[in-house]
Amino acid sequence: MQTILNFIGGEFLPPQSGNYLNNYEPATGNIYSKVPDSDERDVALAVVAAKNAFPAWSATSIEVRSEIMLRIAALITERLEQLALAETIDQGKPLWLSKSMDIPRAAQNFHFFGTEILHFASEAHPTTGYLNYTLRSPIGVVGCISPWNLPLYLFTWKIAPAIATGNCVVAKPSELTPMTAFLLAAICKEAGLPAGVLNIVHGLGHEVGTAMSEHRDIHAISFTGGTNTGQKIAKIAAPMFKKLSLELGGKNPNIVFADCNLSDAALTSARAAFTNQGEICLCGSRIFIERSIYSEFKEKFIENVRKFTVGDPLDPATRQGALVSLAHLDKVLSYIQIAKDEGGTIALGGNQINPEGRCANGWFVEPTVIEGLGADCRINQEEIFGPVVSLVPFDTEEEALSMANSTPYGLAAVVWTENLSKAHRVAAKLESGIVWINCWMVRDLRTPFGGVKHSGVGREGGFEALKFFTEPKNVCVKM
Repeated sequence: MQTILNFIGGEFLPPQSGNYLNNYEPATGNIYSKVPDSDERDVALAVVAAKNAFPAWSATSIEVRSEIMLRIAALITERLEQLALAETIDQGKPLWLSKSMDIPRAAQNFHFFGTEILHFASEAHPTTGYLNYTLRSPIGVVGCISPWNLPLYLFTWKIAPAIATGNCVVAKPSELTPMTAFLLAAICKEAGLPAGVLNIVHGLGHEVGTAMSEHRDIHAISFTGGTNTGQKIAKIAAPMFKKLSLELGGKNPNIVFADCNLSDAALTSARAAFTNQGEICLCGSRIFIERSIYSEFKEKFIENVRKFTVGDPLDPATRQGALVSLAHLDKVLSYIQIAKDEGGTIALGGNQINPEGRCANGWFVEPTVIEGLGADCRINQEEIFGPVVSLVPFDTEEEALSMANSTPYGLAAVVWTENLSKAHRVAAKLESGIVWINCWMVRDLRTPFGGVKHSGVGREGGFEALKFFTEPKNVCVKM
């Protein structure tokens, strides 16, 4: 039974309360570690450590900051096997997925921002008799709050640009998936990151997250998670005039036109629906199919979905692992029941699974395909965040767009067509921060990432992230 500790001022510390939370392995339902039940006292200690570290770190040259970040990236890569196993045990995703996506991307985040900071240029605007130029300085102490679905991947996505730009961080990983953040702290210390630059406080959102949002010396909050939690953070932080970056929920449309490459569309749509147990904010959970190809697409799609073998995440043959918690399992099952109550038909799946062996008591749900419901039903309007997808036919481009844009969310969308003009036209009209055409989950770290409507405020990635974590100052000089 491993005991996780907070990381404050370069030291591993127990919570001030002396209390710990149970941490469960989703695949077995068993408690396997203890997580600090921290509170505002731990956040206060972390803020003091960050404030003490800030003058020296903000004055450190970008070349030195870059070198430290590249060492962190190299150590993450060196310990890929250890980190991937920890991620899988903690989150429930297949081990092959942790090895191929989560941990490599965490290393890439540090490498990318560690090199991008070297190329972050200032703006200059010469006019007759005057020169205006922009200085960018670090904010100071910033708060980073990350979710449970891609634990290390998204934790580093926030931390890396924050420390690259000279800030000091108080970070909170999800209490459901704290292990790789705990391991990352040791890596950062070994890589030579000065004490207090990164502080990690574990605990519940309403305790630690709220304390971070309320603390007057934390001047910016970067949060990824549910829309309701984002609203609560904004309600606290906005009146204090903190900078806010909120990457929130999604209910992403996947539009399949009759002139698509049907085989590619069916295969990638299956991946887009069920990768990581459907626990990715970018998953395409609403599939709108042009009526003339509905039956053919459905057949090919379900054929691909049947290959998503559910089972022990440590088994190389497993394509879909366990849901992250018992509460989330109950939520997903409740939405499947709602679909039935609303008159939907379960075309595939719909049941809880109890694998044999060590995973008999784990939290598994079959990949579930639902049809027979309109775009305005609850399962097509509310974020389920699990292995549940709906199929809905459409007749015209206008109808597809209307249904796609009908939710309060606007994070990502997918369009399948071989007609270039149609692809551009539809992409422009979709109310979404990201549109993939004939592909899914292709990410270039230089591009802005974020959503519209209830899917968030602000953008992450590339220079957008470096701009968020800095304050611009215009200097005007008379020539």
